[in-house]
Amino acid sequence: MLPLENIYQGRTLVIGHRGASAYAPMNTLPAFELALQQGAHGIELDTHLSKDGHLIVLHDFTVDHTTDGSGAAKNMTLAELKALDAGSKFGAQFAGTRIPTLDEVFESVGGKLFINVEIKSESTETDGVEQAVAECIARHHLMTSVIVSSFNPLALQRFRSILPTVAIGYLYHPQWTFAPEVMDALPHEARHPHHSMIDAAYMEQARAHGWRVNTWTVNDVDEARRLHGLGVDAIITDQPDVMIEALKN
Repeated sequence: MLPLENIYQGRTLVIGHRGASAYAPMNTLPAFELALQQGAHGIELDTHLSKDGHLIVLHDFTVDHTTDGSGAAKNMTLAELKALDAGSKFGAQFAGTRIPTLDEVFESVGGKLFINVEIKSESTETDGVEQAVAECIARHHLMTSVIVSSFNPLALQRFRSILPTVAIGYLYHPQWTFAPEVMDALPHEARHPHHSMIDAAYMEQARAHGWRVNTWTVNDVDEARRLHGLGVDAIITDQPDVMIEALKN
């Protein structure tokens, strides 16, 4: 397992969920840059491939929810995706905001923030996303300031075989599991459970295995303080400013 002390430094990190997504369109450069301005230690984002093989930063597998377009992102070229408005549905002041590429996010805030890259994958087979993510991280020299997570353990297994020097985290929810037995045999640095799963016994088990615990998505101040008291390593939130203030007291 890889050491992560340079990232955590003995503190509970506050990570912007898809950026500061309570205040700006999720998974866009304005949301990531706002998280940085608010003092977040890091950001979390989602990535998968366009039709022509570019890594785009988008949560859903379709563009319907956050843009003025419709259809599956994997069936659209980067040029087609870049033509969409990814800001107006959130607010008129964000009109014209575009879906970013992972390269663009790394260029904007890489080296300034810890970045949790979630690989979006629902298949037992690869579409090449793991290789593309590994190459992008290496190209930007961010191996020590990135963690790669996924709900798909097979994607994590594939990524680990390509770039073993980057930390990985198993993302899960009690009702959303996919081949969890893969993780039993795959050394990994972190667990990313839904916050409702965490209690003292959970933290004891995580520590026994040497896992960091990065939990999502926490927007309630009292819950954040409970988790902080239990010793979680990171709180992923839509409101970095609120969580930072809450954990000061």
